Amino acid sequence: NDILDLSKIESGTVVVDASEVRLDELRGYVERTFRHVAESKSVDFHIRLDARLPRSLTTDAKRLQQVLKNLLSNAFKFTHQGNVALSVEVAKSGWSLDNEELNRSPVVLAFGVSDTGIGISFDKQQIIFEAFQQADGSTSRKYGGTGLGLAISRELSRLLGGEIRLVSNPGRGSTFTLYLPQLYVAPRARATQNRPPSSPELGAAPTPLALTAGTAPLLTPNANANALAQAELPALTADFVSSDVVSVLRPQIPDDRDQIRPGDLVLLIVENDLAFARFLLDTARQRGFKGLVTSLGAAALALTREYNPHAMTLDICLPDMEGWRVLDRLKNDLETRHIPVAVISTEESRQRALTAGVLAYVIKPLQSQEALEGLLDYLKEFMVAPVRRVVLLDPTPERHQQLTELLGSEEVEVRAVRGSAELLPLIQTHALDCLITGPEPFELDPEVLESLGGPLVLALPLFVYQPSQNGASGEPGAGEPNLRKDAGWRALSEVFTLRHLRSPEQLIDQVALVLHRNLAKMAEEARQLLHTLQQTDPVLRNRKILIVDDDIRNIFALSTVLEDHDALVCSAGNGRDAIEILQKTADIDIVLMDIMMPEMDGFETMREIRKIPSLKNLPIIAVTAKAMKGDRERCIEAGAWDYLSKPVDTEQMLTVLRAWLHR
Repeated sequence: NDILDLSKIESGTVVVDASEVRLDELRGYVERTFRHVAESKSVDFHIRLDARLPRSLTTDAKRLQQVLKNLLSNAFKFTHQGNVALSVEVAKSGWSLDNEELNRSPVVLAFGVSDTGIGISFDKQQIIFEAFQQADGSTSRKYGGTGLGLAISRELSRLLGGEIRLVSNPGRGSTFTLYLPQLYVAPRARATQNRPPSSPELGAAPTPLALTAGTAPLLTPNANANALAQAELPALTADFVSSDVVSVLRPQIPDDRDQIRPGDLVLLIVENDLAFARFLLDTARQRGFKGLVTSLGAAALALTREYNPHAMTLDICLPDMEGWRVLDRLKNDLETRHIPVAVISTEESRQRALTAGVLAYVIKPLQSQEALEGLLDYLKEFMVAPVRRVVLLDPTPERHQQLTELLGSEEVEVRAVRGSAELLPLIQTHALDCLITGPEPFELDPEVLESLGGPLVLALPLFVYQPSQNGASGEPGAGEPNLRKDAGWRALSEVFTLRHLRSPEQLIDQVALVLHRNLAKMAEEARQLLHTLQQTDPVLRNRKILIVDDDIRNIFALSTVLEDHDALVCSAGNGRDAIEILQKTADIDIVLMDIMMPEMDGFETMREIRKIPSLKNLPIIAVTAKAMKGDRERCIEAGAWDYLSKPVDTEQMLTVLRAWLHR
């Protein structure tokens, strides 16, 4: 956004929208924006308006706010003790003698931003107003930023008919003064771009833009904003925003990621045992799959986003996180929960896996290759099947019609059966994907248990559907089945994965989950319902989120979004402060970690966090710039479990947070 602003100003395409700006309203804006910043840094903040000031001035309110925001943000960034002050007064002098706009103005206002910070040496005062320049430009610098704020502020001040002057002494602080005419008058002819600098304090004319890493805007409401940005700066942004295909961790054994073509069936293999992973890959190729292989959970999520595989096999014991975390992340995101997952683990994990939304389960150690081939054949059969099959057990005609209207579609067939005798052959031939029954348990022939024995276990969902007036969930009430205590239901739990549903909305949501229906292929009404259910889920409420970013504006923007969803937000301006906060605060649920930070970047910060035993299982989401090719690999290696690309889409961020925080 800063790059676009600067390029528009320099190209002469910015139009000044002049209007009356009341100084008391401007004071309120500054107070609201920066008072909490001062309190968080334990720095005094003063706002002084001269009594002789007029009530208002005529200028572009948005641009004036932008300049003051840039100047005050810098003042707070470089001030660790003492105070920051904004003063507004009528000025009689102080600006350049050749500034005709200010010389002609009957009243000139001076907006002074002073601080008791680190100050700026005289030789650096010549360059800090140039684009991408900072007083400390080294790679090991302590303070972050893009070096665009002062360049934009200088150009905006000229656009409004004024200028900025600087007085500073190292170690004693700085004062930036913005001089503006009280009444903005559109110039008859102004060629700011070709004019040499009017004051040695302001440095040289702006240099041509040269894009650098880490300058992506933080938030974007939708894809149209990105399209607009690219349309306005085609030459400059070609390399900056086009790196959508970012490589993820290369496997330790060669897989098929470079040979995948449209129409291929892609299987993602997430397996810690490399020998078994190689065996899995070879068998998958024999059964008609292209394979992707990784041993890391975070890399599995990256590969899922990058390649959109048709199915996944998942090991529970992974070196960077438990497989349960990967499974929860996938199944609590509407964009990925349709991917069928087969867990391959020990008998002890069977029940937990079946209730977590997996399609099938294979018990380790495998007794034969046929067991693995049976799993892959079942996955393939499930993926290519044109229709999912929902079976209703003993429904009334009215209930059959109601559920058919609720669940049926071109991709979902709803049929009824009478009694367990008709149900048995459907189970044995894999001819049903979901079973719905009423509140009374039914008897199942013991032959079913025998037919389902062996290393391959299918997660056959059984929904006990009993709509209640309020759709409540939790412990069963009067007249409701107790799936944990009733002997009939306990017997059925040996065959089925049971869940009691109490509303049509719950039923639609859970049937879509167990049928692994792709959200993009569902009807608009169903999609909206699922989005509504997700957005009304109070999973963010009272969850503590740590934002680590060196830019106050980014922290403010993210905090605003998260607090709207009742999240508890704390922040750190650098990696060392983040580690200190995490060690002192035991109840932080998740971390949003910016990567491009000075002194101690996000990579190093995450590596240090993962060295602390109590923080090994803390979800960390890296926030990376698309300009940095390979950042995803480095984020995963450093300890991130997920990532968001700048510019951050707010809905995607909320979806990722909900998925990781879901219990």
